[in-house]
Amino acid sequence: MPQDAKDFKNQFNQKKAKTFIVKPEASCQGKGIFLTRNYEWLQAGEHYVAQRYLHKPYLIDKLKFDLRIYVLVTGMNPLRAYIYHEGLARFATETYVSPLGSNLGDLCMHLTNYAINKDSDDFIFNEDPNKDDVGHKRSLRAVFEYID
Repeated sequence: MPQDAKDFKNQFNQKKAKTFIVKPEASCQGKGIFLTRNYEWLQAGEHYVAQRYLHKPYLIDKLKFDLRIYVLVTGMNPLRAYIYHEGLARFATETYVSPLGSNLGDLCMHLTNYAINKDSDDFIFNEDPNKDDVGHKRSLRAVFEYID
């Protein structure tokens, strides 16, 4: 939010370096996304969405992942929402190492976007519909079973 810009800038002035994932406001499929510890990387007048990077994420097979849970909202008052019983998990393709100044550009380590990772030489496409716990896109159920 524009009114939060000053507080956001102050995050970069702290003693311990904080890492942020920054996305262009009107972009998709990983276009223009970057990690930064430096406020000067942000260009004046541009609009971004920024989120604080979690330095100690839960990993599976030493890889970062995210969960895609699909929800259909059919009403707001009263709220009526349906959660689809299945979803998906997307995995990074490089073994995770905490973000350092030297590895912030390793997007296939720090980000789970399919559009970024699918072109990696390490990306594993799962071509067997009977195995949903293999590869860099897995079923939500398989991830929950792994965690359990």
